[in-house]
Formats: sequence, structure tokens, C-alpha cells
Amino acid sequence: MTADAVDRPALRARLESFGTRVRGGDLGPLPVIAGLVVIWGVFQTLNPVFLSSTNLVNLTMQCASIGTIALGIVVVLLLGEIDLSVGSVSGLAAAVLAVGFVQAEWPLVLALLAAVAAGTAVGLVYGLLYTRFGLPSFVITLAGLLGVLGAQLWVLGETGSINLPFDSWIVQFAQQMFLPPLVAYALVVASVLAYGWSLRRRAVRRAAANLDSQSLWEIVARSGILLVLLLGATWYLNLSRGVGVMFVFFVALVVVMHLLLSRTRWGRAVYAVGGSVEAARRAGIRVERIYLSVFALCATLAAVGGVLAAARLAAANQSSGTGDTNLNAIAAAVIGGVSLFGGRGTAFAALLGVIVIQSISSGLTLLNLDSSVRFVVTGVVLVLAVIVDSLSRRTRAAAGRG
Repeated sequence: MTADAVDRPALRARLESFGTRVRGGDLGPLPVIAGLVVIWGVFQTLNPVFLSSTNLVNLTMQCASIGTIALGIVVVLLLGEIDLSVGSVSGLAAAVLAVGFVQAEWPLVLALLAAVAAGTAVGLVYGLLYTRFGLPSFVITLAGLLGVLGAQLWVLGETGSINLPFDSWIVQFAQQMFLPPLVAYALVVASVLAYGWSLRRRAVRRAAANLDSQSLWEIVARSGILLVLLLGATWYLNLSRGVGVMFVFFVALVVVMHLLLSRTRWGRAVYAVGGSVEAARRAGIRVERIYLSVFALCATLAAVGGVLAAARLAAANQSSGTGDTNLNAIAAAVIGGVSLFGGRGTAFAALLGVIVIQSISSGLTLLNLDSSVRFVVTGVVLVLAVIVDSLSRRTRAAAGRG
């Protein structure tokens, strides 16, 4: 019997399983990918510069700071909660970095640690208020938005705006550091090999437990397609400045968070609590600790995003973290596919969602349209994403999939 004869039934079974999941409301990243294709197609038609390598390099660099903040929102939404103060927390971190590094003349590493620690402290306060007093996260973080903004203004003092030295490595990291082409290609190959190895390892474990598992040919095919896509994207970005180190850092954070959520006991507990708090408690999960750790993690990532934003602008001021920072971070997580009802979504939602958000912003900027149009378009896309989530949830409930 030929390998082709063996593989065709497996392929047919996979396609049928995929169709069943889609009909059952488990759409995965399909809606956001389809939306991204439409958005890119429209903007490219209206302005051929949109998909140029130069513009895409700029787009990837713009994704890092908001995407990092959105990654924290993803984890909070998995619990069915929300953090409305991530913008203010990012602004506070930027202020602490600038004041510590420039005015107090701390070593840069110490200033960075202090900025991130400030965010972690805010998140721990949120977690304690939530677990000890049962206050809704909406109220806690709304109050935190105001309180942390006040702390940011107090830290900045009368100066109001502080410039970071352009020759500091944190500014160079955010503005000027790009991977050499050979390093970028090697990183892509190594990442795909690690991805294929993880798929194979998972398939072996499932087969040993007599569960449905991916065949070797399917793993090779998926890894090969991913390799071609990533190598093509890397080659295209290298036609301009290349792959930014800050963007690679953001993607690495997404991958690490994905592994934490999917491969650790803590991650499984997050999904369990988001699915049903009472069921998780009866299963022996320390629910209070999960809430505390998630709020702290969200604020920590917001602080890291604030540091990246300050480094990107080479400055921290009274407007850092304000404006549409909250809107974009929360919208990116929801548009990326995280359910507002908790328990469903992945870390990659932050990556997909922020690419959509920044694509809209970049495309409208190239068309010289007012920022008011960007807010309207982003709001419409956000509503459509929530509608898809709601309809998918109803379909899963009707199909008995929860």
C-alpha cells in the first residue's frame, strides 16, 4: 500500500473534523485572518504604498508596545474580567523610567526594573481588592485608571516631559536595532523546527494514550507551510530595514505566554476559572491565587508596553499611556479572538489583533484621513468581532460544546 493511499483517509478525516468544529462554532483565528486579508486588500487598492516593505516594517515596529499591553488584556479576558487602567499603568512605567534614568541618574537596568515593578505593584493591589473585597474588576480598574494617572503626573512633576537619550541602548533597541538577514532566516528555521518538534511530541503522547493524533505527514506539511510563509515575510521585510528586534521581542513574549497558558498547570487553571469559577474551586484550584497572579501579570505587561512606547518615542510625558492606548489594547485582544465571556482564546490573539489595529491606523494615515475616521472604523471592527464571538458562543451552546 502506498503512502498516498494511507494519507488520503487521514486527510479526509482531518477535513471532516475541521468542518465539524467550524459548524459547531469553534472558528479559531479564521474570522480575524479573513478580516485582515480584506483590510489589507482594501488599503492596498486605495494606496499601493500600504503593502510596501518599508510600510510593513514600520507597521511591525508600531505593534510591539500596544501588542504587549494587549497580551496582558488577553489573560485577564480569559478569566472573564477586564482591566481598564492598562494605559495609565503603561504611562506610569514610562514616567518612572524617564525620571529614574534621566533625572535621578540611575543605571538603566535599575530604572527599567523600577518601571516594571511599579506595574506589578499596581496589579497586585487590584488582585487583593478583587479577592479580599469582591469588588468588580470594572470598578477597581476604572478607579485605578484615575489613581495611576495621578501617580504618573506626580512622578513627572512640573517638568511634564522628559526626553530619553538617543544613544541609550533602550532607545536604540526600539528604533534602530534590526536583525541581520542571515540571523533572521536562522531564527525562522529554528522556530519552525521547534514548532514541528512540539507537534510531533504531542502526537506521540496522544498516540500512546490511544487518542486521535496528527500523522507525521501532516506535521511536516504544517511545518513546511509555516516555514515558507515566515521565510517569505522575512525576505520581504529585509527589502527595507528588516525585522525589528523589538518586534521579535514582542513575538517572543506571545510565544512564552502561549506556552504558559497551554503547557502549564497555571495556564490550565486560568482556562478552568474562566470557564466556571465554581467548578474550578471544586476541582481544588486556588481561585484567589489565579486572580491575583493574572491581575499582576496584566499590569506587568502593561508596564513593559509602556517602557517600549517610551523608548520608541525617546520620551515620556503627561500624555504617555493616554489617548487611545486603552482602546487599542482592549480592542486588539477582542478582535484577535479572545471571548469576552471568558475561558476561550489564545495568546496569539494579541498578535493578530494588534496587526489588525495597526493596519487600520497605518492605512488611514496613508490616505490622509482624520483620526476621527480611524476611531469609527476601529469601533466598527470591534463590534463585528464581538458579534462573531457572541454568535459562535450561541452555536457552541446549541451544539452542546459549551
